[in-house]
Amino acid sequence: MTDKTQHYDVVVIGGGLVGGSFALLLAGQNRQQSLRILLVDAMPLATAAGEPDFDARSTALSWGSHLIYRQAGLWDDLASHACAIKDIHVSDRGHFGAARLHNTDVDVSALGFVIENRHLAATLNKRLLEHPDIEVCSPASVQRVRHTATGMQIEVQGQDQVASTIDASLMVLADGGRSDICSQLGIQLERKPYQQHALICNVAFEHPHQGLAFERFTDTGPLAVLPLSDTEQEHRGALVWTVAEQEAAAITQLPEAGFLHALQERFGTRLGRFTRAGARSLYPLTLMLAREQIRPGLVLLGNVAHTLHPVAGQGLNLALRDADALAQALAEQAETNGAAAVGDYLMLEQYLQAQQSDQNLTVMFSDLTTRLFANRNPAMAAGRNLGLLFMDVMPPAKQWFARQAMGLR
Repeated sequence: MTDKTQHYDVVVIGGGLVGGSFALLLAGQNRQQSLRILLVDAMPLATAAGEPDFDARSTALSWGSHLIYRQAGLWDDLASHACAIKDIHVSDRGHFGAARLHNTDVDVSALGFVIENRHLAATLNKRLLEHPDIEVCSPASVQRVRHTATGMQIEVQGQDQVASTIDASLMVLADGGRSDICSQLGIQLERKPYQQHALICNVAFEHPHQGLAFERFTDTGPLAVLPLSDTEQEHRGALVWTVAEQEAAAITQLPEAGFLHALQERFGTRLGRFTRAGARSLYPLTLMLAREQIRPGLVLLGNVAHTLHPVAGQGLNLALRDADALAQALAEQAETNGAAAVGDYLMLEQYLQAQQSDQNLTVMFSDLTTRLFANRNPAMAAGRNLGLLFMDVMPPAKQWFARQAMGLR
């Protein structure tokens, strides 16, 4: 890129899982090859997954997200690295209620998939760098953005320290929940702290998981163990353990034996004995919602638009549904009214209205589930456990819950 002003129809800020996926979805919808797409990211885009690593972080993709990637022509490259979720076991520690969802309940081959982030990112990055309709600028930092009469103006500084000015009909902001650009634009966030932290690590255990994912509600919050591909020596899973704010540091710093003992006590023995825990990471949990997701020439996607509690793994999957819907809306707008119209506010408002019910339901599902199962009132506990039993024996209720978990609208 040079120091001269350049024009792009769509500029995507953030080349992570959401921004990268959106750019590829939009390019795939770009029927007349009329849209000029630029992706800007602060880090180089790595195209190699690296060596196998017990501590590799992973992502749970819903069945609906798998369909989005399949339609985009990406799933064949991802499938060999994905571990299918065949069943989901939901339980409430210390209580009688439990429910089990099977892929056969909704007539699909899997309820979802777990894939290591290194494979997902490498596949997306390789496609981004190879795609003839996407220009990538990375590593590069966004110095300043401002609204213009025709969209957005973005000042980008590349690795060579040369600043470039870019005019965009539409800027798609997908740079995460701590977006400096969002603050620069004066977009306010609604925050609802959960007084909880998510402790994330990979664990090994005695018995094969057989594609079974566990969501167990405890007195400190939900605890999930998601199936990962086995190694030659170990059965593995990805642990997301929600712990109370005041207990988080102490649990994280436990010696491995003490940590495994505490985990075993909370989780139980459905996977046999826990034999190993990898490196532990701790993240404070807050529900964050942007008060504005759209402006003329601007759309927010992913965590910058809505950051959810990790219960049921809804965050990225909701973002992918938004990205897919936005890509379709922009492609139709460009085809009907020309590329310059992709930042039109009326069209963006129609996109957001179409997504609003999905967003509201997913946010409500995540938030209420977290708060309902964190409440230790005996009457509340009895009610929710009856609800779990009811869902387990009533096919319509089970199918609704399964479709929500699968990201099907």
